[in-house]
Amino acid sequence: MIPRFSYKVPVLYFQGLQAGGQLLTLDEIKKDLPPHSLQLLNESKWTFITREEHPHLSRPWFTLHPCGTSDWMKLLLHKLGDKDRSLQYLPAWLSVAGQAVGLKIPLKLYCSS
Repeated sequence: MIPRFSYKVPVLYFQGLQAGGQLLTLDEIKKDLPPHSLQLLNESKWTFITREEHPHLSRPWFTLHPCGTSDWMKLLLHKLGDKDRSLQYLPAWLSVAGQAVGLKIPLKLYCSS
């Protein structure tokens, strides 16, 4: 059994596929990123895309490396109380991390019921 390192933050694993089902390379993925995400990828450490073994599927997937996630999440949620911070953590994380791969988060995820 191989021990796995835990960052204690969410990690976005993803794959890109060609029309015929072949996996895209990192260079091919970069060509399809939104312009602002490609700029972030080139400028910011937390959007660094790397290839890692998926923790449950045991196959290589691309991932947004989580090394800076904790720091930018603290900045994003610093004004919220503990309960609100817990409730908003995942939607806030998705709203930032998902941008790199074109994921759009519905506004209703941020509204409290």
